[in-house]
Amino acid sequence: MTTVTRTTGLAGTLALTAVTPIVWGSTYAVTTEFLPPDRPLFTALMRALPVGLVLLAVTGVLPHGKWLGRAAVLGVLNIGAFFPLLFLAAYRLPGGVAGVLGAVVPMFALGFAAVLLAEAPTRRKVVAGLIGVVGVSLVVLRGNAELDLVGVVAGLVGAASMAAGNVLTKKWGRPEGVGPLAMTGWQLTAGGLFIAPLALLLEGAPPALDGRAIGGYLYLGMIGTALTYWLWFRGISRVPATSVSFLGLLSPISAAVIGWIALGQALTVLQIFGLAVALSGTVLAQIPAKSVSRDPGTRSVVRPGRERVAAGA
Repeated sequence: MTTVTRTTGLAGTLALTAVTPIVWGSTYAVTTEFLPPDRPLFTALMRALPVGLVLLAVTGVLPHGKWLGRAAVLGVLNIGAFFPLLFLAAYRLPGGVAGVLGAVVPMFALGFAAVLLAEAPTRRKVVAGLIGVVGVSLVVLRGNAELDLVGVVAGLVGAASMAAGNVLTKKWGRPEGVGPLAMTGWQLTAGGLFIAPLALLLEGAPPALDGRAIGGYLYLGMIGTALTYWLWFRGISRVPATSVSFLGLLSPISAAVIGWIALGQALTVLQIFGLAVALSGTVLAQIPAKSVSRDPGTRSVVRPGRERVAAGA
């Protein structure tokens, strides 16, 4: 495979994977405008378990052996813990503010990748991560919206959970013959089963649902979960997990724009600048590391400390 072909394939994969965080940015508006209030665990359950069971039925593939435990761990990190924390933040914070907290995922991912994958973070990605944090700070710390401490903590812990799940997904890969759709079903089901008893214990019986709420849950389940997580796990299998994590910076941009257009949430000039800064961090992180050749005609080698791009699954 030539360098041009490899670069083109990488760009295409990243572009398709970027659809996921853009769609995820709508989660906050849908949650606050369509779903029953103050039911983060029930909402997380409805987003995960029904879709997970459907995907299990469609793919007909179940985890076995060591993958029973791995699917459970990934399901808790990527779904079971992340979803409730995400919706808790969404319920307690304005959409734009809740969304930008996800922009710290890349920094967590760089740390987890260094520990779990022995991938020393490149200087470019560290700088890109810091740029993303600056963008978050400009939007959150200087925004005119009131900040709720519980919502902020939930958003940050959720970001750490997602980052750990992404890196472990990359570390463990997939069993031979199992595609990303089946892996998505495993994790959604495991995460949903983790959430179910917590939702019943802490929130009680499910609330009554009207047509508006049912439509919101269908959107979150089919578009915001089944489609997006398939694209997300597909992307993780083909490019470095840290590169995919930086695409998460598109989610707060999407959330803030939706909040501005659809919900009338004002954005100051400084907040808009912060979103632009976060976007620049995303772009910077996707610039591939340069490689050098020892002599003309010899095979390219990656410089020490540079991240290797995984072969496509």
